[in-house]
Amino acid sequence: MKKIKLLVMALAAMMLSAGFTSCSDNDDDTMSNMERYQQEVENTVRAEKAHKKALLLVAFGSTWQQAYDAFDLTRQEYQKAFPDYDVFLSFSSAICINRAAAGENTAKRSFYEPMYWLEAFGRVQYEEIIVQSMQVIPGEEFSRVVNAMKDFGNNKLGDLDDAYMKTVTLKLGMPLMYTEDNAKELASALDANFHKYAEMGAMLFMGHGNPDDYDTYKANVRYTQLETALQAIHPNYYVGTVDMADNFKVQVNNRMEANGFASNGKVFCAPLMSIAGDHAHNDMAGDDDEWDDAMATQTEGEAEDVSWKKYFGHKGYTIEETPYYTDNGEDALVKGLLEYKNIRDLYIKHTQAAEVVDFYHSMYPEE
Repeated sequence: MKKIKLLVMALAAMMLSAGFTSCSDNDDDTMSNMERYQQEVENTVRAEKAHKKALLLVAFGSTWQQAYDAFDLTRQEYQKAFPDYDVFLSFSSAICINRAAAGENTAKRSFYEPMYWLEAFGRVQYEEIIVQSMQVIPGEEFSRVVNAMKDFGNNKLGDLDDAYMKTVTLKLGMPLMYTEDNAKELASALDANFHKYAEMGAMLFMGHGNPDDYDTYKANVRYTQLETALQAIHPNYYVGTVDMADNFKVQVNNRMEANGFASNGKVFCAPLMSIAGDHAHNDMAGDDDEWDDAMATQTEGEAEDVSWKKYFGHKGYTIEETPYYTDNGEDALVKGLLEYKNIRDLYIKHTQAAEVVDFYHSMYPEE
């Protein structure tokens, strides 16, 4: 018993010497990350609040400076297009948020999930809130946006004023290709930017897509509809993905061959994503090249460790790496969709047509 008592005393001494304090000594030590994030976002909103209406842009996120620049430019243009709104930017990806905070590829930046922004908007009581999805298709990531709005609309934390929740106007701006007509509009915008490359060779767009098990809202069909709309303009346009079954680069190549595209022809590739991040720089334009002979005849699935650039090079095409990346010949950056003004204008058009949603006290809040 004496040994046990001595051991307890020794442990207590170690805790004191290591600087352990009680909960009452320092409240900050007991604050959870969620509480801290909420406080940081609320402080930002209160400091920047200048209007009665708020607009939240929700992107998946990134850790690339080029992507941050595109997001910042987009936010600036939204501030001009919606002068009566306070405009904020949110990431839906926890991985991107954490890596951005750690400064993985660039200077540290703080981004937060939509739920923190919406809660802060409710606490300062904006009269109207628009949430604009910056996704390309209404897939898995778009469902996160919708779920965050549902949680806010139903006052998930139970701390927002009931009278306020009955009067606030909540609107949702749809993704870039929410409908087939949207896909046709995007086809026209893309052709305005890339037509000269379709004239010179195969112009390939690489989207993300959803795995079949996560094809929320059956959104993958938008890529097929986009290719159809583009090929109505010029037959050399093709649209593939990194995650949609039966529409990987392998299937894109199969369609090119079926259409009689010469195996020694020129190939241009561009990302069909809002920003140019890991997928664009690595999966599309990177130097990953774990090629083997089996891939030459592969007809199913994705050749994971071979970039689009390397894959189509192995298939005998001439890969043109830089012309379509440049505006003025002074840079050589793969460009995301938000780096094109006419694409940003399409997003703004969606925001202007944002639909009112009513999740508060809904009879079927789960739908």
